[in-house]
Amino acid sequence: MIPSGYKQTDIGLIPEDWEIKQIGKFTDAVAGGTPNTTIPEYWGGDIPWMSSGELNKRRVHSVDGRITKTGLENSSTHMIPENCVLVGLAGQGKTRGTVAVNYISLCTNQSIAAIFPNDQVETEYLYQNLYSRYDELRELSSGDGGRGGLNLKLIKNLIVPIPPLPEQRRIAEALSDVDELIASLEKLIEKKKALKQGVMQELLTGKRRLPGFTGEWVERSFSDLFDHISSRDHQIQTTEYLDYGLFPVIDQGKEKIVAYSDDYSKIIDSPKDGAIVFGDHTRIVKHINGSFIIGADGVQILTSKQNHSTIFLYYLLENLEIPNMGYNRHFKFIKNTIFLIPPDLDEEWKIASVIFDIEQSIRSLEDYHSKYCKLKSGMMSELLTGRVRLAYSF
Repeated sequence: MIPSGYKQTDIGLIPEDWEIKQIGKFTDAVAGGTPNTTIPEYWGGDIPWMSSGELNKRRVHSVDGRITKTGLENSSTHMIPENCVLVGLAGQGKTRGTVAVNYISLCTNQSIAAIFPNDQVETEYLYQNLYSRYDELRELSSGDGGRGGLNLKLIKNLIVPIPPLPEQRRIAEALSDVDELIASLEKLIEKKKALKQGVMQELLTGKRRLPGFTGEWVERSFSDLFDHISSRDHQIQTTEYLDYGLFPVIDQGKEKIVAYSDDYSKIIDSPKDGAIVFGDHTRIVKHINGSFIIGADGVQILTSKQNHSTIFLYYLLENLEIPNMGYNRHFKFIKNTIFLIPPDLDEEWKIASVIFDIEQSIRSLEDYHSKYCKLKSGMMSELLTGRVRLAYSF
């Protein structure tokens, strides 16, 4: 049964007053090009030139590349107006199918298609529609093994549901409002991460002291601070790593079983139980949720000496600048490192608590970010199909 007020089309049910059209029927699209990189005279001018990697900006107000007028005239790139919808045509990573909007006139490389603004479809509405169709765009890509690409013919043949212009504007406004909230959260998360990094640099080096603590920091070797438990003794099931959350607690029985506690105070009360996981691809696998497999060559398990805070030592290792020299040498590097630490345990715990609180605020913001991303996904599936209508006036 077709609901009242709706009609069946090639792209499914849509409202009766909506149309469907191929992009090429209501506007045009072009691809860019790249001036010869071996000719210096083509580069470093005052003409903005956008690479496909910059599609991740989504809202393009500036670009890094610059070419000269000579470079523009001697390549297949050309200037496009502002308010085009840009689509990534190629790339084995996430770029293919990524969409953006340019708010300045610029030229692009050959891996970007620019869909020109027109009087039938609002740029923001078309952007949101194609943004919601990322997986579809990637499936349309020609070629196999993930090495294919989109092309202008595929882009122009895409069918778009087209509401009346006033409704397009309402839909675009609702979705872009959520975009602004998500973007503001991303900026705040980055600021908080920068704050955490700055606080770690200050507190974990003794450059800044917390109130009530005095005395010179002291040098300690790896063996003064850590016990090393061979990863060969650990065989647990399944793998799941989180950036923040639960702290691992290790039970050193005959079968090395790793258990978990989400109660920070319990770990503070029994620092000997804490465990640090030193990983292969990341220096520290931060906090662990659930059980995991530790292979013979995978990770190393460290526990703190009785008179030190595991959480403080974890942050100390996280803040350590380790040269890029391969995993085995990474571990050898920290074993040969001389660490500078506070003169008493209370200061270690207080420093760890300050950093932990910042991490928790970052986690909270990331939870909000995830919530609003899911909200937007739900809004797109409803608004861009006409299942939910927004009131509008002509």
